[in-house]
Amino acid sequence: MQLKLNFRAAGLAVALAAAASLLAPHARAAGAQNSQSQKHNLTVDDYVRIKEVSDPQISPEAKWVAYTVETHDLKEDKNEERIWMVATAGGEAIPLTGENVSSSHPRWSPNGKYLAFLSAREEGKKQVWLLNRSGGEAQQLTDTIQDVDHFAWSPAGDRLVLVLQDPTPDEVEAGKHKDDDTKPKSKPRPWVIDRLLFKEDEAGYLDRRRTHLYVFDMASHKMTQITSGDYDDSAPAWSPDGRSIAFVSNRSEEPDRNFNDDIWVVSADNTDEGKSLVRVTTNPGTDVAPTWSPDGKWIAFASQLDPKLFQYATFHLGIAPSGGGEEKVLTRALDRNVSSPHFSSDGKRIYFIADDDGTQNLLRTSPAGGEIKRPIGGRLMLNSYSIAADGTVAAQIGTVERPDEVYLLPAGGDLRRITTTNDALMAQIRLPSVEYVHFKSKDGTTVAGYLYKPPDYTPGKQYPAILQPHGGPVGAYYAEFDFKPQLYAANGYVVLTPNPRGSSGYGEDFCKAIYADWGDKDFQDDMAMADYAVAQGIADPEKLGVGGHSYGAISTNFIVTQTTRFKAAISDAGEFLYATNWGHDEYVREWEIELGLPWENRALWEKLSPFNRVTKITTPTLIEGGDVDWNVPIINGEQMYESLKRLGVPTLLVVYPGEHHEFQRPSFIEDRFERNLAWFGHYVKGEGPAIPPQKTGN
Repeated sequence: MQLKLNFRAAGLAVALAAAASLLAPHARAAGAQNSQSQKHNLTVDDYVRIKEVSDPQISPEAKWVAYTVETHDLKEDKNEERIWMVATAGGEAIPLTGENVSSSHPRWSPNGKYLAFLSAREEGKKQVWLLNRSGGEAQQLTDTIQDVDHFAWSPAGDRLVLVLQDPTPDEVEAGKHKDDDTKPKSKPRPWVIDRLLFKEDEAGYLDRRRTHLYVFDMASHKMTQITSGDYDDSAPAWSPDGRSIAFVSNRSEEPDRNFNDDIWVVSADNTDEGKSLVRVTTNPGTDVAPTWSPDGKWIAFASQLDPKLFQYATFHLGIAPSGGGEEKVLTRALDRNVSSPHFSSDGKRIYFIADDDGTQNLLRTSPAGGEIKRPIGGRLMLNSYSIAADGTVAAQIGTVERPDEVYLLPAGGDLRRITTTNDALMAQIRLPSVEYVHFKSKDGTTVAGYLYKPPDYTPGKQYPAILQPHGGPVGAYYAEFDFKPQLYAANGYVVLTPNPRGSSGYGEDFCKAIYADWGDKDFQDDMAMADYAVAQGIADPEKLGVGGHSYGAISTNFIVTQTTRFKAAISDAGEFLYATNWGHDEYVREWEIELGLPWENRALWEKLSPFNRVTKITTPTLIEGGDVDWNVPIINGEQMYESLKRLGVPTLLVVYPGEHHEFQRPSFIEDRFERNLAWFGHYVKGEGPAIPPQKTGN
């Protein structure tokens, strides 16, 4: 294949030289000397100004960290991701990829000479591109007819393993004409569906096209498929000797009916498309995120032990012989969700992220189990990390007062921040104070949550307050920079973000307490935080609002059917009449496991559905959602809106075209913030119109 040189970026050699000349102490953020009076409270417009840092990848020799920065362009109404690099010694960050096209997933070659990444150019498919450390332009490495979803380097750097979904008929046809001008126009085709699980948010209707593994040879550019079948394969990890690849796949008889992902191993030189596999795990629950020990004898992974609990079950750190055999759980006593396991280069430790008490920290333990240490701990949110051969850790970390940045933990050293992506902006913003508080629920259970106070908070004064239940239900609020409660607090509200029963980070018993019982104990816990804020003299009991997204909206729907103490509610992508969701959303497995089939256990479905208490709702309720959300379809919002409208309750339905469960378009995200502020401002504070004025040009 002829290499395409149509993407120009600063050569790595130039970037390295520039960075080396800037190894000065940590740069002071612009505006750091501003007085407090010159700062402003957070505004809706600040959303697009905040840059999102992620995926830090430390080079093998621990001298550089590559990472991505996502920016939001309101004028073009799109998001863009670029790859940057910073020296581990500190200094100015260097952009490695150009503007106006997104690039992601940077990965160093094992010898550190190359940086590979994913990008789509000139309206083409997402491919692997390569930057040479000695300088020059980025070159397109792969040329598949479909997107490359993921890739990983072999230990010798001579091959890549690619994750590719089977191509669509249109992609196959286009591939036949890629070198001429006779490319046919795509035409609509019917969806022919024969799967139990046939719909997924952001993907839409699902067919039998599956995701498989391919080995790409760097020298010849030849590609060999090494897994196949009516299964999805993901998360490939090379063995240290480069002969085998571990991966995740549900190869049970009916994958659409369970969550039985297992760890498998296939030969990297496989010629039968994966018909000869080694099954490493046999646990009927979910096993994911495989990582090899340096000697190749063991594979560590994250494992859920109880398949009936699915999302409510704790992910433990597991380990098993790479050739199959007895599996051992290393973190049962910890009882916290584990993710992203990684062996140290000497094989004596396994690092992992633990979800713990409203934080995510970096922990480690021995492959034999025993003592668990916390190399990076505290009230912070560690989202991802990578480790160099000498043990140096590069991590993506955020706090309640600072968006995510890249931090470095040298072997035997102290944690320090090495990027300043948002420093200039944050120096201009007057932030609220955020406290992690504990309180008692109705039955005496201790619950925790984050409490936001306005920047100008005065002790002894009562403020209007917003209760914001979180999504999930298995989720949590963390010690991170969360824009929405920050924005509400900046506009004069006390904001309550509880982690009620059902939340992760407090143990499996706490999490499963709401299994098949939504709106009971979690309702009590959410109300307990409102009661706590009122009792502390912080929240005005006559000026309370409630609102959330996803399960946070489901909780909101429950709340307004059970109490009239809130002056306003916002239900963003929530559920209302549960039977409506059966066969319409992406949760066919979850519904059946937790509630049973609706025609066999209908009483429970109806008991839990907020719709059946709709006549109890008197709270003015704003309802929002995306029109192509298959996670929580907008039909829920439509039914709730129509019901409230018919009952004469003040309500408004706002549907955002082209948006899935998680919004992407910056203008729609800003519009939603502005509408939420107007709704709460009108009904909670008694200020301004409930609906913001239409913007010119919208």
